[in-house]
Parts: sequence; structure tokens; C-alpha cells
Amino acid sequence: MMKNKLLIVGCGDVASRVASLLTQRFQLFGLCRKVENFASLRALGIKPIAGDLDQPASLTKIAGVSAHTILHLAPPPSQGKRDVRTRYLLAALSQHQAHVKKRILPQRLIYISTSGVYGNRDGNWISESDPTNPGNERAYRRLDAEQQLRNWGIRNQVPISILRVPGIYAHNRLPLERLRRGTPALLPNEDSYTNHIHADDLAHIIVAALRLGKPGRIYHASDDSHLKMGEYFDLVAKYFNLSFPEKITRQQAQVALSPGLLSFMLESRRLTNRRLKQELQAQLRYPTVEDCLIELRNNNR
Repeated sequence: MMKNKLLIVGCGDVASRVASLLTQRFQLFGLCRKVENFASLRALGIKPIAGDLDQPASLTKIAGVSAHTILHLAPPPSQGKRDVRTRYLLAALSQHQAHVKKRILPQRLIYISTSGVYGNRDGNWISESDPTNPGNERAYRRLDAEQQLRNWGIRNQVPISILRVPGIYAHNRLPLERLRRGTPALLPNEDSYTNHIHADDLAHIIVAALRLGKPGRIYHASDDSHLKMGEYFDLVAKYFNLSFPEKITRQQAQVALSPGLLSFMLESRRLTNRRLKQELQAQLRYPTVEDCLIELRNNNR
């Protein structure tokens, strides 16, 4: 039986984790701009398709895939409030359909967005139905991509599901270098709540969204941790026998930290994940960051 085709747009770390879960169900393709990465994609069971989202003329090869499903993991550009990469992707998909007699649009599209679209909420709990309020251009770009995709999906009757993702971590994606450099954190009474998801759990959530995600639906891909940012760094430091970071005031942070890092540290919110568990039936391998750290410690004994 012929497998349905799935096109991955944005072939990074999370894509590699998703690929291992989907090779039995789908024929996998991956849009990739670097020829030197083609061999590693093939090793994962992904057939590389040459193309660059910053070069719309290079996206014509997407036409030959006729993918049943699109998994959009690619980040927006690094500047501005608009995501032109998503615009070019949707234009390429739409242009392809104009050149064939029979319309063959994707049957599903999953987009990986960010919880940053909510902006600062002073530590309050946020559900998927809460309004967005981006606090920086990075978040505006993600919200722009969401809106483009949802409008395109409505026009073309393609179900679009959106996963709003907080900070992604993994066994090999922990802030160890930051801790070794001694980068400070905020004092507890001035600190912000942060949200997390392990990269492996995110991969499983994506697979669940492919199966059970509702059209036009937003899901928080977030674990059960309720940590302030300094607590997160202290927790990692404890398990790796590193020094706890110095704690400073927000006023001191304005001088000591880069604008990019500061923008993350000054946004405080807590994400509910009830919809993730009830509708997508997600079961987290690492319900909290500490569950991952305990496993790491036990494996290293």
C-alpha cells in the first residue's frame, strides 16, 4: 500500500525526532537549503527537496511532492513583524495547484508556533482562548505566520492546527554553557515564570496533532512544570554540580544582559495544557524538567 507523503519544512533537531516516529506511516520529504545536509536527512528516512524559504523562486520543486501533509517547523526571518517565509511557502503550494487540472491540496498542515505571542502576562495562567499580545517583533512574526496559515486553510479548506511551544529543552539542550559562564538570573521576587517542553515530548505531540488535531485549533505544547526562570537554572545547576547563577534585580539586568536575553526574561506567563491532554491525548514522558534531570543522573551512575 502506497504511503501518504509528508513534507517537513524546517529540518532541524525536532524534525529529526519526528521523522523517527513517522517513517512507518509516511513517505517523508524535507525542504532543505543546504546540500551538505542531504546525506543526514536521507539517513533519517527523509528525501531532501532543495529549496530556500528566503528565495521564493527556489521553491518550485515543492510542486513535485504533492504532499498529503505539511509539517511547518521553519522559523520566521530574523527581522520585521511579518513572516515572508510562510508567505512564500503558501504561494508555492498555491501556485502548484494552478498548474494542474485536478486540485491536490494538502489534507492537513501543522504549524509550530511560540507561546511568545501572548507577551508578558505577569505570571498569570494562559489558555489557548486568551488573546494574543506580542511584546516584540519576534512574536509578531510568529503571530503573522499563524494568521496567514489559518486564512489560507479557510480559503482552501485545508485543516490547520497550531502548536504554541514554549522553551524546548532536551538531554543535550540544557543551559550548561550559560551556567558555566556565570550569566546571572533575576531575584526570585522579580523573576518571571517560564514554560518548558522536552524535544522528544514535542515530537510525540506533533504526531498526536497529525492524528487528532482539530481544524483551526490551537494547542499549548507545554509540560507540567511551574518554574520561575531562576528556579530552572538552579535546578539544572544542582543536578550537574555547577554553581547557582547570581541573582540580580531587573534594573541591574538592563545593563548586565543582552536585549535578546532580557526580552525572554521579562515575559512571565504560565500555560495550561488541558487541551493537549484531553484532545490530543498526549502522555508526557517528561511531565517536568526534573523528571528529565533525574533520568540523566540515573543513566550516568
